[in-house]
Amino acid sequence: MIAMGGVIGAGLFVGSGSVIHQAGPVAVVAYLLAGVLVLLVMRMLGEMAVAMPDTGSFSSYADRAIGRWAGFSIGWLYAWFWVVALGIEATAGAIIIHRWTPDLPQWMLAFGLMLVLSITNVVSVKFFGEFEYWFAGIKIAAIVIFLVLGALAIGGLLPGVTPPGITNLFENGGFAPNGLAAVVPALLVVVFSFFGSEIATIAAGESENPAAAVRSAVRAVVWRTLIFFVGSTFVIVTVVSWDSPAVQANPFVAVIESYGIPGAAVIMDVVVLVAVLSCLNSGIYTASRMLFSMAKRGEAPARLGTLTSTGNPRNAIIASSLVGFAIVALNYWFPEAVFLFLVSSAGAIALFVWLVVCVAQLRLRRHLERENRLPATRMWLFPYLTYATIAAILGLIAGMAVLPETRPALGASLVVAAAIVAIALFRRRARNTTRNDSADDPRPALSRSA
Repeated sequence: MIAMGGVIGAGLFVGSGSVIHQAGPVAVVAYLLAGVLVLLVMRMLGEMAVAMPDTGSFSSYADRAIGRWAGFSIGWLYAWFWVVALGIEATAGAIIIHRWTPDLPQWMLAFGLMLVLSITNVVSVKFFGEFEYWFAGIKIAAIVIFLVLGALAIGGLLPGVTPPGITNLFENGGFAPNGLAAVVPALLVVVFSFFGSEIATIAAGESENPAAAVRSAVRAVVWRTLIFFVGSTFVIVTVVSWDSPAVQANPFVAVIESYGIPGAAVIMDVVVLVAVLSCLNSGIYTASRMLFSMAKRGEAPARLGTLTSTGNPRNAIIASSLVGFAIVALNYWFPEAVFLFLVSSAGAIALFVWLVVCVAQLRLRRHLERENRLPATRMWLFPYLTYATIAAILGLIAGMAVLPETRPALGASLVVAAAIVAIALFRRRARNTTRNDSADDPRPALSRSA
């Protein structure tokens, strides 16, 4: 439920409209291809997580497989992605609530949402789990109802609704009205809608049986998520014409209104708000756990690696939330400058993270084979599918560099990534220099704790 909750957000309920507008009905193929890519990445991550459950997940694996600089870099990049997401999600939630309560300023609502969910995370991990369970449950129930109504409408079984058949898939320019090349930019947008499924491997470190939890999540989550994304997109482009302005504005509302259901916009506002709160809740949890894991490895301030008596990394949660509050503030003080750069800087991080997961799995797999520790959950057709996944991710990064609309996001992400990698390499060089000086110094070396 945590993994599905992290993936199913406003990117599906609202962002799918821009994907359909860009590609037409062939957007279904874009969601299918992105889902297959995520399936392969999750399978690799699941193999490592079952063999070596760790709260730091892929950051810890990159540390072991590639080097401390890689674990440091990808961990901070991932934490950066989620603290930026906190500001974005809180702002999106505030916009929805502001439509219902126009007398309250948006900045106050955004801060209020951040405060409530920060407190639930600080109090207990059980509170986080309970909130996320119900948030995810509401989103999943909404999508299931949407799929069932769509199937009934397409099959002519929904009373009062003229069955659309499959004519909308091939009219108004055909299945690929803007050409098959339009799948590429659409695919870049879709990929980021799937980012968040890896949260399950991070949360598994705190479960009673980490290996079993990861194994279950990896086997079930991606398939179910794939059905939700591909199925929802298929219903949208089948029931409503892809070039309808209503689809671009809000595709789910357009479909529900075509059934004659009153209050469709309000219903979807509630669902999208739940999706936003779920992502906000997951973001606080995920960023704090990554910071906690890195602090335990000496790659973040030591205070972030402490636990409360209930086993909660309160300092890491507070630190993540404070950055989220700062980003919300920047959105209102400098919306066109600082906040726009922050949003763009998270644009390619998903691809960077997945690329590191692939390389780490490629190297750790051979290590596990030598130690005869291969788990039951393994990557298929190793190493060929691993190499194919790496090639696909590199192709998407190249696509971001070529397309004018995605080039700024790639540039901003590379700036942040380059800065973090530079810090990691500087730390490694300083550490090596300290060790050499200690070896030449006749005085006793300082302890690690010092």
